[in-house]
This record gives sequence, C-alpha cells and structure tokens, in this order.
Amino acid sequence: MEALGNLGINLSYLVVQILNFFIVMLLLSVWAYKPIVKILDERSTKIAQSLEDAREAAEAKENANNEAQQIISDAQAEKAKIIAEATQRAEQAAADVHKSVEQERSKVLEQAQEAAQQYKESVLLDIRPQVASMAIAAANKIISSELDESRQKALVDEFFSGIVDGKVSVLDGTNLQGENAVVTSAISLRSEEQDKITKELKDKLGNQSEVSFRVDPGILGGIVVRVGEHEVDGSARRALETLQQSLI
Repeated sequence: MEALGNLGINLSYLVVQILNFFIVMLLLSVWAYKPIVKILDERSTKIAQSLEDAREAAEAKENANNEAQQIISDAQAEKAKIIAEATQRAEQAAADVHKSVEQERSKVLEQAQEAAQQYKESVLLDIRPQVASMAIAAANKIISSELDESRQKALVDEFFSGIVDGKVSVLDGTNLQGENAVVTSAISLRSEEQDKITKELKDKLGNQSEVSFRVDPGILGGIVVRVGEHEVDGSARRALETLQQSLI
C-alpha cells in the first residue's frame, strides 16, 4: 500500500476505476457489443448474399451469352442450309428448263422433218399421174401405137412399185435372211402396194420381221430392198446404169 503511495497511485481510486471499467465493459457487452456484432453479422451475410447474387448473375449472363451465341450459330447454319438448298433448287430448275427446251426443240425439229418428208412424199405422189402421162406419151412415140387406159395404169404401177403380174419381180429367186427390211421407192407407194411387198418379204423373212418404206427420187423408178448388209436393186437407175455399161 505504502509502495503504491510512493508511486503516486491511490489504491481506492484505482479500485474504483477498475470497477468502473468492468461496469462499462459489462454495459457495452449487454447493450452495445452484441447488437453491433449482430449488425456486422447481418451486414456480412448481406455482403455474402450480394456476392453470391453477383456470381449467379454473372453465371446467368455467361450462360445467356453462350445460348445467344449458340442460337446465332444455329441461325447462321440454318441460313447457309436454306441458301444451299435454294441454290440447288434453282440450279435444278434451270437444268430442268434447259432440258425441257432442248426436248421441245428436238421435238419441233423432228415434227418439221416429218412434215417436210410427208410433204415431199405427198408431192411425189401427186405428180405420179403426170410422170406416168409423160412416160406413156414417150412409149407411144416409141412403139407408134396407143395404149389403152388400163394398160397405161398397169405400166405406171409396175414401173414405180416393181410389182408385175401380182408379184414383186425383184424378189424372185432371192434368198434373203434377216429381221428388218427397208424398201426404197422413187415415189410414195400406195397402201395396197406396200401391203403386197410387205407380205412377200415376210414370207421370206418370217412374220416377226419388220418392213419399213422410204422414198428416194434418185432411183427414178422400181424399188430397192435392203435386208441387213444384203441389197436387191430393182431400180430404174440401176437398169439404166446396166444398159449404159453394155453400150460402152
């Protein structure tokens, strides 16, 4: 006690101060510390929640950006697909149009050729009487006699069709073999003449054979029959060539 007094410390005052300190600490602990700690805890919780919300918001934003990027990528891919399909359809449509135009062009040309051939054959058939008249007139001068009308017609028919006394003279004694035959005449033959030639050819070649007819004014008269590589030439042109060679 005396030592504390020598140091200038009043023991009673010191005890009072210590008591005051503990009382203040007790009061602070009861009425201030706990509320402050509670407030700090609540604030810490709010800060942590805010940070968690911010993290979730950032994550949601990142997910939204990724989804948006995926949507954009999908849209671009779909766009490219649509453009490619549209281009392919356009190219196919253009190819179809071109093919259709070419087919129509070929069809028109074919029809024109058929029409020209039919017209040529029609003209040749129409001039058959005139040719016959000139031939008969020439024959009359050569033999110095008149031919009756029936004989004139028979001579004309024989000259252009090669059918003499009901038979195709050029086929007599021939041994033809094949499936298809092509008969060439100077002018278009009448249907009954074609039927007669077709029948005799099928008798030789068989009923399964095909017979077609074509016109070539260059043979002058008569007919030329071709079966495969074999040809039987009964044309007036051939007869004239043979006569010319015999006179040389």
